[in-house]
Amino acid sequence: MKKQKAIVSKLALRGGTPVLKKPYPPVYTIGKREIAAVMQVLKKGPLSDFLGVAGEYFLGGKRVLSLEHAFTKKFKVQHAVSFNSATTALHGAIVALGIGPGDEVILPPYTMSASAMAVLMNGAVPVFADIDEKTFCIDAKSARMRITKNTKAIMAVNLFGQAADFGPLLALAKEHNLKLIEDNAQAPAAKWRGRYAGTIGDVGVFSFNFHKTMQSGEGGILVTNNDAYALRAQLCRNHGESVVDGMPAYDGGPIFGSNYRMTELTAAIAEVQLSRLDLLNTKNQALVRYLSEQLSSVPGLILPYIAPGNTHVYFAYVIKVDEKKLGISRDRLVEAMRAEGFPMSRGYQKPLHLYKLFQEQKAFNNTHVPFKSEGYDGHPDYSKGICPVAERLYEKELTMTQICQHPRTKKHIDLFVRALKKVLAHKNELVQ
Repeated sequence: MKKQKAIVSKLALRGGTPVLKKPYPPVYTIGKREIAAVMQVLKKGPLSDFLGVAGEYFLGGKRVLSLEHAFTKKFKVQHAVSFNSATTALHGAIVALGIGPGDEVILPPYTMSASAMAVLMNGAVPVFADIDEKTFCIDAKSARMRITKNTKAIMAVNLFGQAADFGPLLALAKEHNLKLIEDNAQAPAAKWRGRYAGTIGDVGVFSFNFHKTMQSGEGGILVTNNDAYALRAQLCRNHGESVVDGMPAYDGGPIFGSNYRMTELTAAIAEVQLSRLDLLNTKNQALVRYLSEQLSSVPGLILPYIAPGNTHVYFAYVIKVDEKKLGISRDRLVEAMRAEGFPMSRGYQKPLHLYKLFQEQKAFNNTHVPFKSEGYDGHPDYSKGICPVAERLYEKELTMTQICQHPRTKKHIDLFVRALKKVLAHKNELVQ
């Protein structure tokens, strides 16, 4: 009786009592081990151990080096290069591959802006390809159509917790002699055909941002199996223009860097978080299975898809809404669920090609560089309609929740489902 009463009670959107009366716990997984690691650094120091010169301290302190070593072991790669964020690590990837003015990088528009900004930061031009209907990752067929003589690389974004379809992407890169970059911020330890996402391309990037599965506040890791790429990434991270003066054997081409260095404090937290990654993913996957079982019979909700051969680690629980079958629009569903206490999104990020920056093609002050500049004769198209799948998902169909992220529990999911049933029981009130 109580459950039925909760379902048919007045919508919070109409002045009723919300199902969730106080916010569920944040995605925060820092525990005693992380605190102990930080305290050890605070007591003994140093807080950072980098110097921007060639020599013993060019690669950082023992905590940074320990984290990088642990990463190479976990993900079976030759090199791991730490950065102070995944954004700067993405820029490091662009620098490592020698991409710059006159070059184009193809990537999906359905991603956090950093994916494209890393390209612009080095003077190259982002070109956007559409995404796959089911995985929400870059569509290789669309990427093929965007290749020009200026194309230098493809960036695959392993979105929401699973890998892109690398079969055709690897073939495409080989056919056109292109580099393949992976933005793997949202899919740590996801797999494609038994291989770790982030390690399939020439360079991959992982994130330790505060709301990711592994979190240290900020932080990123670049991985590669190429010695030259690793060195250029390290130079980009740590004032490379100064460092190469003390490296007479360096012949990797002109380079300048910044301070993208990770602190010893951040590295100490990150290494503990890395050791817990599989456990955290397992907890999230269990919550996803529990939620999917309860939503599988709801008409109009298309639940997360796992591509054949993929292991999904669920950075977010993504739902596509069929408005006709559900009986209400995606936006009204989201509005009503938010009122019941459960934050849900309207379509994730706005497709990047629709941002003002790309519509006006102005990235540096009031100039059109690099979109129109000496040495670049391309004509990138950022008009609405070039990526119809990404645009439709953003505008009408896709919503997502992070209710399945540890330390949230089955009790929170039960409340989420109760709120959803309550909203759908009142859907006639929500039709506009």
